[in-house]
Amino acid sequence: MTDRLRRRLVPPRFGLSAKLLLLTLPLVLIAEVAIYVPSIANYRVNRLNDRLAAANTAALVLNAAPSGMVPDSLAREILSSIGARAVAIKTGQQRRLLAIADMPPAIDEDVDMRDMTYWEAITGAFTTMFSTGNQVIRIVGPAPRNRGQFLEVVVDEKPLRLAMVRFSRNLVLVSLVIAILTTALVYAALHYLFVRPMRRLTASLVAFHADPESPSRVIVPSDRGDEIGVAERELSDLQRDLVSMLHQKSRLAALGLAVSKINHDLRNLLASSQLISDQLAHVPDPRVQRFAPKLMRSLERAIALCQSTLSYGRAQEAPPERRVVAVEPIVTEVRDSANLADDPAIAWVTAIDRGLLIDADPDQLFRVLLNLVRNAAQALRSEDGGGGQIRITGRREGAVAIIEVSDTGPGLPAKAREHLFEPFQGVSRDGGTGLGLAIASELIRAHDGELKLVEGTIGATFRVSIPDRPVELQTVRSAKRA
Repeated sequence: MTDRLRRRLVPPRFGLSAKLLLLTLPLVLIAEVAIYVPSIANYRVNRLNDRLAAANTAALVLNAAPSGMVPDSLAREILSSIGARAVAIKTGQQRRLLAIADMPPAIDEDVDMRDMTYWEAITGAFTTMFSTGNQVIRIVGPAPRNRGQFLEVVVDEKPLRLAMVRFSRNLVLVSLVIAILTTALVYAALHYLFVRPMRRLTASLVAFHADPESPSRVIVPSDRGDEIGVAERELSDLQRDLVSMLHQKSRLAALGLAVSKINHDLRNLLASSQLISDQLAHVPDPRVQRFAPKLMRSLERAIALCQSTLSYGRAQEAPPERRVVAVEPIVTEVRDSANLADDPAIAWVTAIDRGLLIDADPDQLFRVLLNLVRNAAQALRSEDGGGGQIRITGRREGAVAIIEVSDTGPGLPAKAREHLFEPFQGVSRDGGTGLGLAIASELIRAHDGELKLVEGTIGATFRVSIPDRPVELQTVRSAKRA
C-alpha cells in the first residue's frame, strides 16, 4: 500500500464529525446566553414590580387611616411583610412618608420603573448580580389610582440578589440539560443526514482511486432525493463511465502492443508479396494483366498501413493530402476490393452524377468507403437470405460533395446507435472490432467534413459530406493570368 493511499485511509485528527460538534456547541451556548440575559433582566423587573404592588397595597391601608392613627409597631409589621424599609407617596407638591422602619442614612441606587428601557433592565440586573454587601434601593413607580403622582418604596438589595442567584442557578441547570439534549439531537441529526453520507462518498472515492478499473468499487447510490442523493447518483455515473473508458483504453493499449509486435514481420511479408506481384505484371495472361495492378495497389495500401502501425492507434491520422479527384473510379475500386463484383447475392447499384469531382485525399476516401461498404455487406450476409442491395449515390450541393452508402439490411440496433462512432462501442455483430466507423469518422473530420447516419431509411444509410477547400482569390487570378 502506497503512502498516498495510506494517508487517505487514515481518518483525520479533526474529521467532519469533530468539526460539526465544535460548531454545534458554541451555537447552542450562544442560544442559551441569548435566553439567559433577557430572562434574568425580566426576573429582576418582575421582583421590583412585586415590591411596588405590595407597597401599593400597604399604601392604600396606611393612607386610609387618619394621620397618626397607625401605631409604629403595626407599620413595622406591614413593612416587614412587604420586605421594605419605608413607603412614601407624592401627592401634588407634597411627599408623604406613610411608614418607615430602620431608615438608612443614604440611598445607594434609584430605580424608576415608570420609564425603564430594555437596556437599563439588562445592565441593572447584572449590576445587582455582581454587587457586594447590602445596598439600599429606592424603587419609584406609579401611585395607586387617584392617590398621588408616584409611589416610593425603599428595600434592601441583598434579598433581591440572593433570589436572582437562585433563579440563575436553576435556569443554568435547566438550560444545561436542554443544551446537552439539543446538542446531542442536532449532532445526531446532522451526522445522520450529512456526515455519514459524506463519509460514504469519501470512502467510495478512496476505494475507487485504489482500483479504478474494478466495477465493484463503483458506489451504489441511495434513494435520497436531496443534493446528496444527486451527488451519489452523479458520482456513480461518473465512476461507471471512467471504468468503461479505462477498459477501452486498456483494450486499445493491448491492441497497439500486439500490432507493434507483428508490424515488422508483417511488413516484410507484404514487401515479399509486392515483389511477387511485380513479376505477375510480365505474365501475358489477360486476366493476370487485369488483376495485377489492383493487387499491387492493395499491397501498397497494406504496406502503408503497416508503416503507421495502426491508424487508430496513433494519436491522430496523418493530414489528408487533398486534391480534386473523380468519385466514380474510387467507388469502382471499392467494389472490387470488397469482392462484390462477382457476388450474385448482393446487388450493386450506383447513382453518381456524371463527372462528379471531390476535393479529398483519394486513399483516405477509399478507406472510408471501403469500411462503409464492408459493413453493409456484412449486414446483408447476416440476414437469413444472405443477400440484398448496396446502393452508392453521389451528388454535389454547392461547394459540398455528398456520397451516401446505403443497404437493405436489418439496420442498426438502438444500443449501437448510442456510441456509433466511438471505438469498440458501435459493434453490433459478432467478430466486429468496432473500429471501422471510428476510423472513417476521424478521416472525414480531417477533411472538415461530416459522417452521419441518416435516419428513417430502410436498412442503414451513411452520408459522407466533404466541403471543398476555400480558394484564395489571388491564386485564382494568378492562374488566369498564366
